[in-house]
Amino acid sequence: MPNMKKILLPVDFPKTSLHVIHQAATLARHFHSEIVMLHAMTVQSHLAGVPESGPELARWDLLAAITREVGKNLNEALGPELSDLTIRRMVLRGGAAQAIMEVAREEDADLIMMPSDGPTFFEFLQSSATAQLQRGTGCPVWTDARREELPVQKFAIRSVLCAVEFNSNDPKTVSLAAQLAAEFGARLTLAHVTASVERWGPGGTYVNPAWKQALFTDASQQLADLQKNAGIKSEVFIGSGDVPAVLRQAAKETNADLLVTGCYPYGGRLRTHGYNIMCAVPIPVLSV
Repeated sequence: MPNMKKILLPVDFPKTSLHVIHQAATLARHFHSEIVMLHAMTVQSHLAGVPESGPELARWDLLAAITREVGKNLNEALGPELSDLTIRRMVLRGGAAQAIMEVAREEDADLIMMPSDGPTFFEFLQSSATAQLQRGTGCPVWTDARREELPVQKFAIRSVLCAVEFNSNDPKTVSLAAQLAAEFGARLTLAHVTASVERWGPGGTYVNPAWKQALFTDASQQLADLQKNAGIKSEVFIGSGDVPAVLRQAAKETNADLLVTGCYPYGGRLRTHGYNIMCAVPIPVLSV
């Protein structure tokens, strides 16, 4: 993926995530990527002024419309940041999930980027064909944190957190996280969340020290093996209990700018908690 030639950027209109657009611009500028900005038409977008007829729709400029909306609503200048990038606009009829999957395949996208809310994201997440897309194309999905109420700040990757589950998907996840960290000169931390070490007993809960030490020792050894097999050196973070909460704490303690995880889209502990992880951590999540 570090050879990132094409980024697929699905957007809602008129409500558009500036955070993820800024992040896409950062990656595209670093990797000299083309951005394919995609909008699947909805009733809301028609009400906001997206033309319905063929000729008018062909002349309609998605990026220009987004730039106008941003300037009108937030008094921000989006155009200058994107002016030196290669951006192709696509507006399609039909469901968002189907449009994203078709364009990702046809364009051979290296990465899909979108906010972790909005109708486009939820349709994509809930589509039964979404898992087939990821398995068939190997296209990772980058989701931005739910923070539209916060000011848009310059995005940089200085610390990468990589969540692993000790399964067959880990080598791919670790490799991608390590490559991104090396590409941006960022700190890399491998994180694993063990089962809870708390047990119910008389008077409430308690921690079994022997069980805690056994889980920690096993996780430490497996993290060391992952680093050895990947040929990397990283910091490690081991926690126990609630997966989203622990990863949120790990992101805070490591000052992470990006979480890379094999949680996409369902199944397994990380995958089962995939959406909750996206909601819990205050940073973008790259799901492999």
